[in-house]
Amino acid sequence: MHSKGKQVSQITGEVMEMLVESNEEQAENGNEQVQEPIHVSAASDFLSSPLLPESYKCNSVEEVRLLAIADNFQRQYCLLCPERKSLLLCPINECGIQKFVSTTLRPTMTSHPGLLNWEGCASFVADFLSLNPLEPPGELPRFLFSATSVLRSQTATCFEYAALLCSLLLGANYDAYCVSGYASKEMCLLDQRLQDCPLLDAQSKAAASDLPADIEPGLRFQREPKSRFLTQQAKKKQQEAEAKAKQQEEIPQPPADPLQGLRVHCWVLVLAGCRSIQENFFVDPLTGRSYSTTSVHFLGVESVWNNLNYYVNMQDCKDGCAELLYDLHDIKLWEPVLFGVISKRQLSINLLKRKEMKMMGMTWEEEEEEEARVFEMPRSWVTSINISKQDLETRWPGGRKLTRYKKAELERFAPSLRLDGLVTRLSIYKDLDCTEVLTVKEWYQDRNDHLSEREVNKLTGITTERFIPGRHFHLLFHRFTSAQTDGVEHEMEFSGARVDGLVRRVDTPEEMTENFKGREDFLYYRQVIFDSDIQLPEESTGSEPEERPLLQVLERFHRNPNKDANDDVAERVFVASQRRIEVKYHLEEQRFVPCRRTFIKPRESKDQQHKAEDFRADMVSGFHVDPAQKPLNTLALYDLLSDLVKAEKDVALQIKSSKKEVRDIVVCREQEEADILLHFSPWTTTGTAKACNLREEMERVAAEEQRWLQEKENDFLAPSLSQLCDIEIVNADDAQRIYNESLTDFKNCIMAQAQLIQERHDQATQVLQNKQEHYQENQQNMSHQELKEYQAYCAQHIFQIHIAQKRLSMHKRSAAQRYRALDQRLKQDPRLAPYLLN
Repeated sequence: MHSKGKQVSQITGEVMEMLVESNEEQAENGNEQVQEPIHVSAASDFLSSPLLPESYKCNSVEEVRLLAIADNFQRQYCLLCPERKSLLLCPINECGIQKFVSTTLRPTMTSHPGLLNWEGCASFVADFLSLNPLEPPGELPRFLFSATSVLRSQTATCFEYAALLCSLLLGANYDAYCVSGYASKEMCLLDQRLQDCPLLDAQSKAAASDLPADIEPGLRFQREPKSRFLTQQAKKKQQEAEAKAKQQEEIPQPPADPLQGLRVHCWVLVLAGCRSIQENFFVDPLTGRSYSTTSVHFLGVESVWNNLNYYVNMQDCKDGCAELLYDLHDIKLWEPVLFGVISKRQLSINLLKRKEMKMMGMTWEEEEEEEARVFEMPRSWVTSINISKQDLETRWPGGRKLTRYKKAELERFAPSLRLDGLVTRLSIYKDLDCTEVLTVKEWYQDRNDHLSEREVNKLTGITTERFIPGRHFHLLFHRFTSAQTDGVEHEMEFSGARVDGLVRRVDTPEEMTENFKGREDFLYYRQVIFDSDIQLPEESTGSEPEERPLLQVLERFHRNPNKDANDDVAERVFVASQRRIEVKYHLEEQRFVPCRRTFIKPRESKDQQHKAEDFRADMVSGFHVDPAQKPLNTLALYDLLSDLVKAEKDVALQIKSSKKEVRDIVVCREQEEADILLHFSPWTTTGTAKACNLREEMERVAAEEQRWLQEKENDFLAPSLSQLCDIEIVNADDAQRIYNESLTDFKNCIMAQAQLIQERHDQATQVLQNKQEHYQENQQNMSHQELKEYQAYCAQHIFQIHIAQKRLSMHKRSAAQRYRALDQRLKQDPRLAPYLLN
């Protein structure tokens, strides 16, 4: 194999020299290729574009030379390696033109943060495209479409998958190559029905790494003594049970593939050296997963290529890819199509050298080569790859993608596709045929009720909901049983933003447990036990459900450093059925037993004939650690009991409020599920479109409202019509009433205006008369200036009286005309005319 590679190298070099001399002849004949018809609907829309560049429809001079080199290389390769299949060198593009595979790669650097690493690029390509399997599966494809056409159609073969992914990785500065080889049937056909769901694996690992919620970090537990023999026996029994269950579980193995080792596949190779990659690895573009170069899924490699060169594998692949070496500079291992072409690694090294020399103040001088300059790979004929923000958000073809795994189905949706905000659904089944559902997990986004996750266990009927912070009641977690069970149980967790400090509540028909954090009274735990023997009446519609009576309430408190340990309550129990209150205090330093007290509540009076029971000292019993301390007197014990009785009543009210809050949360969740609302961020394309539509709708409504107001202002019947139940419907009685009321109102308005004018006339006349009388009495003592002021004052009021008289006369003359005009207008109005003319 190595000797054949040397012969191919020598012959290819000679042919390259001949091609340089016959460049013009080949350039003239290069554009006379036969354009074969393409029976692919995905390319029809792309070909109809008037902006299709010329590089898609014809070859340049450099590309013609490259095709000739590739054709010669292919003939020599088939001659020297007849036992191997032909290479994929010059497939046909969507325009029916032969293009060298390396020029199909277009390194493109995107500005999207999610496409700056290989994980994001691989995930996007795997999600955005749908597979078009090779037919036949053991032959190389004749067509290889450009990345721009593939992005438009969202359907691709494995080679087009790899070409798009490799272009993105090259643009992100990875040393990536497309690999043409052979793989297993499941990988070629994207069959993952015997693989575990990666989302399920990630969740199980995260759950195993997390601490239990009720165990605080830093707490140490005393190890219980265990028998090593019993532990070994239990482990042995567990292993036997697991082996027996594994034998009983029938896991069908995939049938033998008659084309094992012959199925053609294309994937991506990422070499170490760029972007801090320490080890070579494969990336399957169909799933977006990474594999080791020794993975058993890959059965052989024929060739690899990037945008700079094409390399043929000259190593033996009888053991798959486990023993392959990826030193592409070693011509004994990899035969290049173009000799002397600089590699991506060498380009990176030269770039670093230039930067170092520039920092040192030196200039870069390229070494003059004595040999003729080698033929380099032409630029890509594919236009720049454009991935829009909407493509990243829509992600999957049609906005939805279903993937089947081992006993699981994973559905993913675009954020704006479903009205309930569902983006991911994972269904876990009991059998491999996926007929019996065990658990359904759903992930939501952009919901107004802040719901983020929901898990429904079909066997137990338990539903678990998780919320992001910011919703009503500060609810973060809600687990409840279905209504078909005997009693509905609710488990809730809350954020630390609540005023009462509640962080967790478990409510069942017989018991309720609450945990608190950060309270001023240092309460951190409360357990309530209800009387389950009493049968409650059925709830009537619109009435509050009757609560079960309390049997016992247990409360626990943290240590209050401002109190003495013997006075600081650590635990108190209210036993309502026995009228007993038990109090346990915190443990004092260097003590092993805490102080305790038990109170028996005196019986209260039920009526006037029976008096209330008096408090006695024998109603209190307890234990004090320090025998030398003086015991409390009866009055102090009574005061202490009074405080406890008051606290018991307050606790009963808080319990009632907690039960009501549970019902309110359940009702609120039912209303939210009945009317689901979504909110979209304005930074997304969907949110921007929603915001634009909302703004246009608001502007339209405002314009219609303004136009309606203007019409109502000009409508003289608007006040009368507004009193009707339906403005659009006017009957005979309404028309006659509106007619009479309008004339009466107009008549009253005219009379009021005339009366107002007359009042102003009489007022001005009276003021003038008073001024004249004052002048007659004091004219002998008035100065010349006062006389002028009096004359001006009289002239002004006489003018006002004259104006009032004229307005009154004009008003009287026009009143009759205006009244007749109104009467005529009412009779001619289309809403009243049919009833008034009759």
